[in-house]
Amino acid sequence: MILAAIVLLSVNLRPAAVSVGPVLAEVTDGLRMSHTVAGVLTSLPVIAFAGFGAVAPWLAGRLGVHRVTLAALVTVAVGLGLRAVVDSPAVFLLLSLVALAGMAAANVLLPSLVKLHFPDRVGPVTALYTTSLAVGLTCALTLTVPVADAFGGWRAGLGVWAIVAVVAALPWVRMIGHDQHLDAAPHTITLVQVARTRLGLAMALFFGLQSLQAYAVFGWFAQLWRDNGYSATHAGLLVGLLAAVSIPLSLWIPAAAARRTSQRGVLLSVMACYPIGYVGLMLAPHSLAVLWAALVGIGACTFPLILTMIGLRSRTPAGTAALSGFTQSAGYLLAAVGPFTVGAIYDGTGGWTWPLGFLLALTVPQLLIGWYAAAPRFVEDELRVVDARTAPS
Repeated sequence: MILAAIVLLSVNLRPAAVSVGPVLAEVTDGLRMSHTVAGVLTSLPVIAFAGFGAVAPWLAGRLGVHRVTLAALVTVAVGLGLRAVVDSPAVFLLLSLVALAGMAAANVLLPSLVKLHFPDRVGPVTALYTTSLAVGLTCALTLTVPVADAFGGWRAGLGVWAIVAVVAALPWVRMIGHDQHLDAAPHTITLVQVARTRLGLAMALFFGLQSLQAYAVFGWFAQLWRDNGYSATHAGLLVGLLAAVSIPLSLWIPAAAARRTSQRGVLLSVMACYPIGYVGLMLAPHSLAVLWAALVGIGACTFPLILTMIGLRSRTPAGTAALSGFTQSAGYLLAAVGPFTVGAIYDGTGGWTWPLGFLLALTVPQLLIGWYAAAPRFVEDELRVVDARTAPS
């Protein structure tokens, strides 16, 4: 039951964020948004993760992790359903934030659910849910435009994902009857404690930089390819290909990372694809679009890697929840500047060379910080060292 629930939940953890990208031009035209306001829209996912993801472990410890997960899915469904029928840009942004708040809470809780139910199978179960997440991501990117074309416009293309969220909520209704709370006392680890460790800071920075890249890519690359001669459908398919690359890699990366004491080799092999893809998009965005989409998609697979590392860098479910909450909330706070900055640079320059250069430059600190976080260490161990140093003599 929990495996089925986790799979269905994972499928719903990206449509709220990325389904706007393929129809961004239609949404901005229909709601009369500027490129800068559209940049705010594409930044909302990371803002929601930063704000609402931080409180998810606290709520789960008091209300029950399964109850909070169900409430998160209901919130996603309500936000997605209502935003598809409004006409005001401000209300559309607000309801998008509602849906993304539920997505943020569930996203933070997933690693602790895996640690709680499958403590000895972190790698394989993480592979299962990251692959399901990649499937949901790919479907949202590739199916939104066809659904919109078939059923009368972008509102139908966005609204259909509310139905998917309702279906995903059904198994969680049964799960709340025997809810399990996270380890509450006396060994609870807080987000503030994690923030005092080098590992916590490194994980948050690495997560923030990879999320900045991913949401800028998924929020704007459909527009990039449309500006370079592709139709809305074909541009959406290219972004879908970019996401689809992560489906087989999401099966391999978590298992490969869990088998290794250090994840540096996996990190380097994935990260090397980002700069090649970005430079290629600067030089030949149309003729070799498929190749560059595949390479950038491989680079974006730092996401399943760091989700696996959250479980590997902690010893207990409480440690996993705290590390996940801090890593994702602080990381997404950093990532919030990405889609907005890319939109502002694009608005100011009228082209894609400078936005791509911005993303290319950020791969350097991402690799260096990820290199530190990928070494074998545990957040609980670092906390003991910090507590020992700060204890009164």
